[in-house]
Formats: sequence, structure tokens, C-alpha cells
Amino acid sequence: MSTYRTDPLEALADPTRRAIVERLREAPLPVKEIAAALPVSRPAVSQHLRVLEEAGVVSCRREGTLRIYRLEAGWVDALRGYLDTFWSAALAQFAEAAEREGSEK
Repeated sequence: MSTYRTDPLEALADPTRRAIVERLREAPLPVKEIAAALPVSRPAVSQHLRVLEEAGVVSCRREGTLRIYRLEAGWVDALRGYLDTFWSAALAQFAEAAEREGSEK
């Protein structure tokens, strides 16, 4: 699903990382602002950001001494494609069940 070291789905399995993604959905933020809204330490937030970055969910740029994180768009498409395979399979199974039921009448 990805060429990154961590799978985006695995990265988002952690509730703290999902909270970080929610914060970054509004706008890019420095670590300090991300951490201020979370019940974990700044070093812990930095570790979570590293996992998200390894999964291609976020990227980082330097502005002076600040590290500004923002969401990357590509991971959503990869995740959507993965989830669509389940939707397609479910629709195919539904169609098969409907055909069976229709032929039994």
C-alpha cells in the first residue's frame, strides 16, 4: 500500500496519532502547538510525529528553530484505495446473495 517504512493504517491505529492528524487538518503547526492540545509530553508528540512522517501522513519543514508539520495528501488516497477494496467485495457479495434469492423464488 505504501513505499514508506510505516503503513498509514498502522500509524493511525494509535489514538494520540489520530488526535495529531485532527489538529493538523486545520493548518500546519509547530510541535509546541500540537503538544499543547494533547495530554502527552512534547517528546512523546515528537515520537508520534516521527511515526506519522515515516508513514507519509505528515511532512515537516524548518522555519528557523521551529519544525512545522503539515498533513500530506497522498496517504488519504492510498487509504481510500485500500478501503475501497472492502467496499467492492461487499457489493459483489450482496449482488451474489440477491441473485441467489431471486433465483430461489
